Amino acid sequence: MLRQYWQPAALAEELDGERPVVSVRLLGENFVLFRDQAGRLGLLDRACPHRGVDLSFGRPEDGGLRCTFHGWLFDVDGRCLDTPAEPEGSVLKSRVCQPSYPVLERNGIIWAWLGEGDAPPLASLDCLEAPGQQVFAFKGLWACNWFQAQEVGIDPSHASFLHRFLEDEDEQYGLQFRAQLANTGLASTKLLREVPNPVVTVQPTGFGFRLTALRNFQNQFTHVRITNCVFPNAITIPMSGEISITQWHVPIDDTSCYWYAMFVSYGQPVDSSKMRRQRIGAVELPSYRPKIGKTNNWGFDPVEQRTKTFTGMGPDINVHDQWAVESPGAVADRTKEHLSPSDVGIRMHRRLFLAAAENPSQPNLIGKSNPSQRHGPAAIDAVATDEAPDACWRKADRERREISGWAPPLTD
Repeated sequence: MLRQYWQPAALAEELDGERPVVSVRLLGENFVLFRDQAGRLGLLDRACPHRGVDLSFGRPEDGGLRCTFHGWLFDVDGRCLDTPAEPEGSVLKSRVCQPSYPVLERNGIIWAWLGEGDAPPLASLDCLEAPGQQVFAFKGLWACNWFQAQEVGIDPSHASFLHRFLEDEDEQYGLQFRAQLANTGLASTKLLREVPNPVVTVQPTGFGFRLTALRNFQNQFTHVRITNCVFPNAITIPMSGEISITQWHVPIDDTSCYWYAMFVSYGQPVDSSKMRRQRIGAVELPSYRPKIGKTNNWGFDPVEQRTKTFTGMGPDINVHDQWAVESPGAVADRTKEHLSPSDVGIRMHRRLFLAAAENPSQPNLIGKSNPSQRHGPAAIDAVATDEAPDACWRKADRERREISGWAPPLTD
């Protein structure tokens, strides 16, 4: 079923070096991604069709990727252009073709289509439609099944605990839950501490479904937080007043996945260099594996847990989420769960996934019906006083889109 949707295959920066070739493992299969001398992208099965060696060690030359075992040369469409070790006049190359897959580059991510038939257009998500200077893309490796990684992002109530800070300070990197709420003078972490049980509702949309979390603060105002499940394996959440994050959880195999995040600004252009510097030191290259993880207890510090953060795992909420999805094990045993009323998003996602797996051609899910004609989704924080929560966030989203100069009106 996941093959019926465009999936992130790599960051564009992974092909920026001297040798634009990278091995890719996606949906349990092995591929090689490369850029030829003309700038064209190719995604091929990784095993050479001659004797099965790894084409990701090939030489990018002569209009394609040349295997270093016997020199067979393949272009971005998988056509064999040369078999130089064969006798002169051999027509073997005309009978060989390596499986290839549609790929395209958009706003820092290279996307792959592994489904049958013609690939549909990419959906018109804000992060894909925004001008390049408004978007920053990054990724990280998690040691768990993609499905549990996805579910941490469609659970609004966990923010009051997993991302709770015991001190109210100005926002810094990784501390978006400590920002001030509009003109209330209240730090969001104080709201999360004092209102730990939001009213969570879900509404189906053309992208998947929208989650609304309402927190009433001392009858002074209602904080409205809009997040989304972009079915089947992405989320969209607000990061700040100007920036939202769309994050895909992409299976490497059954027990590991990559998250690919796209930060899109509706205001000032993003400082991509700064955002990369803030993150690159926390991962190992070329795998993008986080340096903090199970082997070092996700950085847990009991003193910090007592004095600074609810988890004791530092200020970076990415680490908090990593612990939440990795600590249940590579594949969580859901037979031991006790889902609660606040898990309304989890239940809806599982129902959608089971229905889609049984009938991948159903027309009401993203990627299946006019994905390029949908715009959004909205991911925003708003503060409602006299107006209804739904009207409040829609007004805030509409104003932000108008100010951006590029974001089209919301579809859903």
